[in-house]
Amino acid sequence: MDVTDPRRVVAKRAENLSPATPYVRGWAEAKRGADALAEQLHSAGLGMDFLGLRADVTVFGDGLVCLGPIRPEAGEALARLLVTGQGR
Repeated sequence: MDVTDPRRVVAKRAENLSPATPYVRGWAEAKRGADALAEQLHSAGLGMDFLGLRADVTVFGDGLVCLGPIRPEAGEALARLLVTGQGR
């Protein structure tokens, strides 16, 4: 049994695929989101701080944008960017 939130964001990654689940659609949506985020992070001078940024998909076929492990300073810079619209 998978433990998930109402939006299914914390569902397990899709490592064992089911033929009835539309994984490609979910991953493609996640890829577009990850690419858009990467572009904005790069513009803000934070691109090198998010080298683990990638698209993924859950067992339900829902796309996920994964930030990957980041340094605390990168998290703080991202928070400032979200609040003020300014990177470094």
